[in-house]
Amino acid sequence: MLEWIREITDFIFLEDTPRPADVIFIPGNGHAEPSELAARLYAQGLAPWVLPSGRYAIGRGEFAGQISGAQTYAGRFETEWAFMRHVLVQNGVPESAILREDEATYTYQNAIFSRRRTDAARLTIRRALLCCMPQHARRAKMYYQTLYPDAELLLCPAPGTPVTRETWMHEPEGIDAVLGELERCGGQFHDILKELML
Repeated sequence: MLEWIREITDFIFLEDTPRPADVIFIPGNGHAEPSELAARLYAQGLAPWVLPSGRYAIGRGEFAGQISGAQTYAGRFETEWAFMRHVLVQNGVPESAILREDEATYTYQNAIFSRRRTDAARLTIRRALLCCMPQHARRAKMYYQTLYPDAELLLCPAPGTPVTRETWMHEPEGIDAVLGELERCGGQFHDILKELML
């Protein structure tokens, strides 16, 4: 493998060993896998709360529906949060453990509005598990770390997804997904970094 491909892979695809935490975050998406993973982590007793976040993608103006898991989790859902909540409940997470954030329309808002929600619930977040699609791990961590600067964020990418650290460079879809994430990690942080550092 070319060294620069390995460096991109190591930058984008983050994964930590899950440990007991205060909350499990799920950034907005239409994939079942991150919520299924969050449900398994909850069942293991690793966190008392699960916080899925998302209304729908800002460019669409509505939740376009399930990208994966449509046959298993059939139905029409108004928001990403409603879909993720359904997946969580179907996998054994009690509704009382699921926090609600259904206004965010892009990833930075997922982090911003999740912080507002945990603050409103007076939750102190010292450690969080962050369940996401594998190729979204770096950008998700950047956003959530910005809003939870004192928390330890452990990345828990969902298994069984089409784009993985081992295969992304061998498929056109994987190349577009990963290099697109690389571009967004630079392109979306100009103003955020200036606000934080200058």
